[in-house]
Amino acid sequence: MDALIHHLEQGQELSPREVTVAADLLLNPAVADAKKEHLLEALATKGETPGEIAGFVEVFLEHSVNPHVGLLDLEGPTLDVCGTGGDKLDLFNVSSTVMFIAAAAGAVVVKHGNRGITSQSGGADVLEALGIRIDLPPDGFRRCLEQAGVGFMFAPLYHPAFKLVAKVRNNLAARGVRTIFNIIGPLLNPANPQCQLVGVFARELCPAFAEILQRLGRDSAWVVHGTTGDGRSVDEVSLMGSTRICKAGLYQDQEDGEIRPRDFGLHHAEVKELQGGNAKTNAAILKAILAGRDTGPKRDMVLLNSGAALACAGLADNLGDGIEIALEMITSGAALERLRLLQKAAK
Repeated sequence: MDALIHHLEQGQELSPREVTVAADLLLNPAVADAKKEHLLEALATKGETPGEIAGFVEVFLEHSVNPHVGLLDLEGPTLDVCGTGGDKLDLFNVSSTVMFIAAAAGAVVVKHGNRGITSQSGGADVLEALGIRIDLPPDGFRRCLEQAGVGFMFAPLYHPAFKLVAKVRNNLAARGVRTIFNIIGPLLNPANPQCQLVGVFARELCPAFAEILQRLGRDSAWVVHGTTGDGRSVDEVSLMGSTRICKAGLYQDQEDGEIRPRDFGLHHAEVKELQGGNAKTNAAILKAILAGRDTGPKRDMVLLNSGAALACAGLADNLGDGIEIALEMITSGAALERLRLLQKAAK
């Protein structure tokens, strides 16, 4: 461990073998938390390379619990929508709202997430506040997919590695230090979805994530990094500024582009208009959007991200068409019905 930390503090990239050793040490309960914190902080300070990220992903996926989604006869494409976290803007739970719209439009949403680490309310927190049981084992998760077309996998339950470093992550987060777990969380979906929309907090991660998701076998991957009007980062498709989108997949070459809200007839929003609060507050925002009561900037943010999710999954020809479909899923009540079905199934 000391040798690895020394290499990182010298600015050296870890070799594939060193990444494997580092991952094994993080999984080892005999290693002191202080050592794990030192390693993770040194890695974050140096900056994780695509090779290091891919290496950690491969090791931790080997230890994940398989939900055996292949046992089901699913009609739509499997899809995950999530962000890395770490943008520190305290937005409401955008991707957790998008999941119900995507399911209503025909995707089978295999959502993988955790409680909030760098925000007041993570995906698990807001779903729990909606009365949805978040710690379902694989059979319960598959039941949700069958009955609601959408299900949630609680990361600590499906990844023993997350349990073993939870205290370490919390300690670092309390000091304002994000770790590689904030980066690789979206890459660790044990259901291995066919399609994935991922938001990243750093612009330079877009092509790296697209490449890694392609290596992981995604049919279609969209990696997005948005900005605010004053240049801050957003780990979603942004209604507050431009968004870089890197696309990749098994059947397409990598593609890199830039979009803006006005490209789709949507109005620019300020950060404060899209901020949420604790899990209870964000649950109320989610329900208001799906029920059609909130038709302001928060709904537009959801429409923009839903459009990207549907286009990524091949359920819309392009992002603009996806926005129109998403709006129909809200106005028809179909998206709200998916929430109700999940609330019933996830018990």
